[in-house]
Amino acid sequence: MTLDPSRPVLVTGGGGFLGSAIVAMLRERGLPVRSLSRNRYDRLDELGAEQVQGDVAEAATVDRAVEGCQAVFHVAAKAGLWGPREEYYRANVVGTENVLAACRKSGVRKLIHTSSPSVVFHGTDLEGVDESAPYADHYEAAYPETKAISERSVLKANDATLATVVLRPHLIWGPGDNNILPRIYARARANRLFRIGRRNPLIDLTYIDNAAAAHLMAADRLDVGATVAGKVYFIAQGEPVPVWDMVDRFLAIAHLPPVKRTVPKAAAVAIGRALEAVYRTFRLPGEPRMTRFLAHELSTAHWYNLDAARRDLGYTPHVGIEEGLRRLAASLDAPSPAS
Repeated sequence: MTLDPSRPVLVTGGGGFLGSAIVAMLRERGLPVRSLSRNRYDRLDELGAEQVQGDVAEAATVDRAVEGCQAVFHVAAKAGLWGPREEYYRANVVGTENVLAACRKSGVRKLIHTSSPSVVFHGTDLEGVDESAPYADHYEAAYPETKAISERSVLKANDATLATVVLRPHLIWGPGDNNILPRIYARARANRLFRIGRRNPLIDLTYIDNAAAAHLMAADRLDVGATVAGKVYFIAQGEPVPVWDMVDRFLAIAHLPPVKRTVPKAAAVAIGRALEAVYRTFRLPGEPRMTRFLAHELSTAHWYNLDAARRDLGYTPHVGIEEGLRRLAASLDAPSPAS
């Protein structure tokens, strides 16, 4: 059952990187779109989206945003490698519980939830795994832990009145990225970027347009009792690449030199553990330069079997890595609006 052009669709976190891409694609279809975000965004005004400002962890605000909607794309989340667990729990767990409750109250029929492959990351290689991979038995960061909790809640909520589906896009990148690329560039400019270990493991990424399109594909196929209802799907580029080769290509686009220094994996993990302890003990602002999670993520393979998404969602990553890099380069070289 495709989305009805006469009824609004809600995107939580509609002002974010992925959320705004989903909003844009929905508006291209002529669908009325509402966004729930903490801030107001000019880009959403330009797209003609209705904006509700507020915190997804506040039930009354979520109820107001969901009311009258036919479907909800729950994209809002607190991401990152470091921070108080209670903040992640409030945004990712309480926020998701509020969205589920609001969907019940308003009679929303379909909920598309954005999760993360990190919920199954054990700190070791994940090579070609599919959705049968178990949740990790421990987590080294609050983000994957709380995303696993919220993912379970969404899957459990699928029933005869509310159809739910979970997508796990991996390492979303592209023009407008406010997470991965800014971190890489900031570390490179500060001369704090180095390889972890001697390996150059394969990883998979997801170009922003592919990630957003997958969400719309899921919405089109989602309904009570549908094949995709109550299921989870990995979403990625489908083109595993050596992690440090890809980092160097990102750097080259920004006219920055490649990564040359290397730190042994064991040392990086130990440094991460020590820095976490210092930051936790003294409640330092910001985040450590290294964490255990980051050390393991940059030194292991993680790429996924996309057969289920291809079969059930009709997913095909239409924008390949080379085209994505071309678009990224064009966006970085484009003059700013103020110039």
